[in-house]
Amino acid sequence: MKKTIITGFALLAIMRMSAQTTPTDSTAYKSSKLKIEEVNLVSSYYKQDGNNAAVTGGIGSEELTDISNTIDVKMIRYGKNGNKQTFDVEVGVDHYTSASSDRIDLQANSSASSSDNRFYPSLTYSQENEEKGTTFGAGVSSSTEFDYQSFGGNVFYSKKTKDRNGEFTAKAQAYLDQLKLITPTELRVGGAGNRNYGTDSRNTFALSMNYSQIINRNFQVMFMADVITQQGYLGLPFHRVYFQDGSVHQEALPDTRLKIPVAVRGSYFLGDNVIVRAYYRYYSDDWNLTAHTAELEIPVKLSQSFSLSPFYRYYTQKGTKYFKAYGEHTASEEFYTSNYDLSTFNSNFIGMGLKYTPPKGLLGLKHFNTIEFRYGHYDRTTNMVSDIFSINIKYK
Repeated sequence: MKKTIITGFALLAIMRMSAQTTPTDSTAYKSSKLKIEEVNLVSSYYKQDGNNAAVTGGIGSEELTDISNTIDVKMIRYGKNGNKQTFDVEVGVDHYTSASSDRIDLQANSSASSSDNRFYPSLTYSQENEEKGTTFGAGVSSSTEFDYQSFGGNVFYSKKTKDRNGEFTAKAQAYLDQLKLITPTELRVGGAGNRNYGTDSRNTFALSMNYSQIINRNFQVMFMADVITQQGYLGLPFHRVYFQDGSVHQEALPDTRLKIPVAVRGSYFLGDNVIVRAYYRYYSDDWNLTAHTAELEIPVKLSQSFSLSPFYRYYTQKGTKYFKAYGEHTASEEFYTSNYDLSTFNSNFIGMGLKYTPPKGLLGLKHFNTIEFRYGHYDRTTNMVSDIFSINIKYK
């Protein structure tokens, strides 16, 4: 969903001195000073199009572009008790333009809703006892845009098996959100010019558990399960729904939702140069929406510096019982939506990654050791298509 280049290369010069002067710790010494372990500079460009916009009742342009830049800085040190402490700071900024959001006001040629910016910082702290194989940590995050404010928090714990070949992880997360109730202009109390938007809340709580196991030197597997519950305003106030009688209404959805996804991921090493990564996920919720995801990625090392990673993901979804297309709902229904994200559809996502890891580093800076380009093309049976291009520069 985004575009890159600017963020990554602009910071190369800033960090040059750090890259040249950072000492290498000996294996006999664990530094108590906080030092940079890894930095990831990611930018991307995303573009989509289609003709089923929920803002206009399931018809109309879904054209959207999104440019995103994020920086993720991981720092470590060792405490007096010998435990490894990790601080992970991430800051992201998105800018998007949306043809469908622009149609909140059907009479305007262009409105304030046609574009917006999103700012989303996060901070995670963890402490690992390398001798016992245990890690615990906590994190906080936020996301801010014109009509949406989200605050999140999480705690997590992991424990490795005695032989270090297996690891169990549990994570609890909470997101407390506030959204502005921006109503389609023709449905606003007091007329289209009323800008006194109300607010409502949406709270999400999730418990995630996974177990990873090294089966042998070639095969690794991970099992994942989540329980996610949501309460509050779970639709979007500017999504229109057109009834059979031609009347227009706001989307109406239940104020609770329970989601239960389970998944398995496996990696198999075919010699030194090829890895086969497979993933499967099953999802269900109490809105009667079910879905299956199957994904395959095969990284291939072409040389000491270059590797390619073709990937493919297939997704199939049986839509919620609350969905109907434009003009199909009736006044007898309590809940209704024409958002095609909640409809029945299949989708394909195919693409390629190219990773370059020069032995002497990017532009001669040995700590800037990796640059990766990824491109993916997405299409689904509702005639929505999208493309994404991203760049990741790693400092380590």
